[in-house]
Amino acid sequence: MKLAPKYKGRSIEGVGGTRLFVEEHGDPSKPAILWIHGICQSRLAWDRQFEDENLGAQYHLIRLDLRGHGLSDKPTDLRAYQNSKIWADDIQAVIDALHLHKPFLVGWSYAGHILCDYVQCWGQDNLSGLIFVDAASDAGREEVLPLFGGDFLQLIPGFLSPDYAQWMTALQQFVDLMTYEGVDPQTFYQMVGFGAVTLPATRQGMLMREMDNRAVLESITIPTLLLHGRNDRVILSAASDYIARYIPHTSRIVYDQCGHTPFLEQVSQFNRDVAAFLQQVYP
Repeated sequence: MKLAPKYKGRSIEGVGGTRLFVEEHGDPSKPAILWIHGICQSRLAWDRQFEDENLGAQYHLIRLDLRGHGLSDKPTDLRAYQNSKIWADDIQAVIDALHLHKPFLVGWSYAGHILCDYVQCWGQDNLSGLIFVDAASDAGREEVLPLFGGDFLQLIPGFLSPDYAQWMTALQQFVDLMTYEGVDPQTFYQMVGFGAVTLPATRQGMLMREMDNRAVLESITIPTLLLHGRNDRVILSAASDYIARYIPHTSRIVYDQCGHTPFLEQVSQFNRDVAAFLQQVYP
């Protein structure tokens, strides 16, 4: 596959020898931002952030394809996706391989779980801050089901199904749910394409996890920002209310007329908000 020549891409070794594909952009001497995508998507979710001249000039941008996604290896055993330490150690492998000094972690959607995995396993002393983007922290418990959109929850059987036709139907409906007004055909089929290459083991392993991260959230003392589309039909804005309940010092921005992807739907404002938050830490 041809890679964009303006980004430095390579594979590094994650847990169990799983190769993780990462890309870098910007000056490595600048503060680092590690962008982590959601379930059944890829590093390309962050294209519009990597293309932003201001972010590229001021920060060292890094993005990866999570295990089971994109150009990264795709283990066929669902146990390779179910353990908090696996996800946390994959992120630490990226930090170590690229010699990142106290990066900011940005987690979209499912990656909210991964931010919590990381803090639980590695702590927060080696991070500068956390940004949760339309993210969930907890899952698999009856009391947190109301934090997820009903239309999305109806798609879960398709996500878990080994039947490709059933999965593809659910995937296209999932992509339709993501935005407030829809996306252009090229973006739609890019998102569908990256979802299509995820294996049943990946989807099952990720979605069968039960997570109670309340104690983890309460432990967070570093700068934290919550960004959420008010009209998100996948992970409701109530999920940010939930996280804010346990991280009282967090800042929060809600985007009107915006769905699950503010980094795609309201690019300029989203990028400005991220930069403003980082500048509070590195003025």
